[in-house]
Amino acid sequence: MTELRNVEADAARFRSRVLVAGLVVLLCFGLIFARLVVLQVLRHEDLAAQAESNRTAVVPIVPNRGLILDRNGVVLATNYSAYTLEITPSRVASLDQTIEELSRIVDIQQRDRRRFKRLMEESRNFESLPIRTRLTDTEVARFTAQRYRFPGVDIKARLFRNYPLGDVASHAIGYIGRINQVEKARIQESEDESNYRGTEYIGKLGIEHSYEKALHGQTGVEQMETSAGGRAVRKLSSRAATPGDSVMLSLDIKLQKMVEDLYGDRRGALVAIDPRNGEVLAMVSKPTFDPNLFVEGIDVENWTALNESIDKPLLNRALRGTYPPGSTYKPFMALAALETGKRAAGTVINDAGSWTFGGHTFRSHGDHGLGAVDMHTSIVKSSNVYYYSLANEMGVDLMHDFMKPLGFGQITGIDLQGEVRGVLPSQEWKRNTYRRPEQKKWYAGETISLGIGQGYNSFTMLQLAHATAILANGGVRHRPRMAIATVDAVTRATQPIPPESPVSLNYKPQNVAVIRKALVGVTQEGTSARVFAGARYLSAGKTGTAQAVTIGQKEKYNASKLQEHQRDHSLYMAYAPAEDPKIAVAVIVENAGFGAAHAAPIARRVFDYWLLGEYPSEEDMAAVRKGLAAAPLGKPRLAADVPLSEP
Repeated sequence: MTELRNVEADAARFRSRVLVAGLVVLLCFGLIFARLVVLQVLRHEDLAAQAESNRTAVVPIVPNRGLILDRNGVVLATNYSAYTLEITPSRVASLDQTIEELSRIVDIQQRDRRRFKRLMEESRNFESLPIRTRLTDTEVARFTAQRYRFPGVDIKARLFRNYPLGDVASHAIGYIGRINQVEKARIQESEDESNYRGTEYIGKLGIEHSYEKALHGQTGVEQMETSAGGRAVRKLSSRAATPGDSVMLSLDIKLQKMVEDLYGDRRGALVAIDPRNGEVLAMVSKPTFDPNLFVEGIDVENWTALNESIDKPLLNRALRGTYPPGSTYKPFMALAALETGKRAAGTVINDAGSWTFGGHTFRSHGDHGLGAVDMHTSIVKSSNVYYYSLANEMGVDLMHDFMKPLGFGQITGIDLQGEVRGVLPSQEWKRNTYRRPEQKKWYAGETISLGIGQGYNSFTMLQLAHATAILANGGVRHRPRMAIATVDAVTRATQPIPPESPVSLNYKPQNVAVIRKALVGVTQEGTSARVFAGARYLSAGKTGTAQAVTIGQKEKYNASKLQEHQRDHSLYMAYAPAEDPKIAVAVIVENAGFGAAHAAPIARRVFDYWLLGEYPSEEDMAAVRKGLAAAPLGKPRLAADVPLSEP
């Protein structure tokens, strides 16, 4: 029997299917249309920018770094262009094999490999890193001929920093080095992030660090059209980089080099300041180091030699080395006595060679008594007993309050990073410094040695020179500074850096006059008279000898029985001309002994150079290095005729 189909039911099912299919098709077209709206309308700008980014590449143009000049325009830091052989690790299949094959074409030393490995640890995998720098023309030609064998390896022309005078003034000038991860993170968090795109080096120390922003310049950009493979096709637009400004320092580099040569192999520091404006004329720290070693990344051997040396050549002794000031502290103690009314200039103290307090005997140097001494004689003859008793009368807190405005134990504010504070003791300082209750208490006996610049007193040569400049200037304080002007890289216009306004400490002129007269007496009849014999100007100064290690109460100082690093330091503070000071200095020669034998002769040569334009003879320089010269030996040379030789 034939089954009849239900045509109406079949038709209804067909219409339902067509409707569903139509709805599905309509929904699909709706989704496509909605996606089209999203892509073409809502995200048009974003996607257009991405497409443009895929088609183009923005390449940063790193600016030329500004120069560093001394006060006379002598170049202390400059740039030069050289070829480097560079590897992009992410584009190299086997890094070790590639380096090994490259070494058959270009000389690659073990130190180059170690530096490359360190750079890889500090950098990202896709960055181009130098495996060899300063390629010769022959090496460039040899590699270029076989370039096809080394994907991911290329030769680039880069600017390198150069310090023409080598280790001269290295602590003050500083150096640049490759940006590390910490510095990179700090830059990314700052407003200068865009300006450091493509920059690989940054100031690490000294002026290079403190004036990084001025020296760096403004980064430029090039917009390049690229192929699908990422190769540059053509340049679409560009904005040139603006070179960094040059920075002019107050340093006289010939004076700086002369002082460094006078130190020879001895350790120490010297700071010379113009008391009229705070300009630093010389900032010496010996031993020095060659900043050129750091530009490309210092190798292990040199780093070990510098970092582990007992002489600590990387320490800026002028800015960060702290020392007891010894007897150079006495003029400031005397001024404190006059200003606070604790002692009159005519008060006489009997110096019997020692002073006893609380059962402890405080001795004079050599245990020789000077008899009756007033304030003038106490400075000229350097009486310890006079200042032991004065310290006891004043007390630690009164001394602290007077010395603080002079800059002792304070940050002077010089335009160099890394300055240390040192220690200007007080009862509050001791409470905050020590942990145990018995250590926090200030004992009266601790006050006595402070009067002769010993005990807890510990200051930098910058602080001592700063205080000397204030005294020379009649109590008017100028903030020390190194940079005095910038030179625009484009217009070549010199823009002076204005100094801060001076501050008067309001000392009574008659009190300052007493101290200044006594300091002149030191150079005429006192401990440095032999050094300044025959000088064609009048200077004022004070010698000092500071203990490097404590000597027992019942022991006598004997340099021959101590190791060299344990012997007394030789110090001198001075200014000249005495009647109208134009230069103030503070000098220390570590572990050299009596101040008149080692430190004062260096100060005499500094004054002769600055005031008379005279440069020591070779004979004199050799004698000063050995501590065998007082007044200059031989015939001095005209400073203008002595060439500033380069290493």
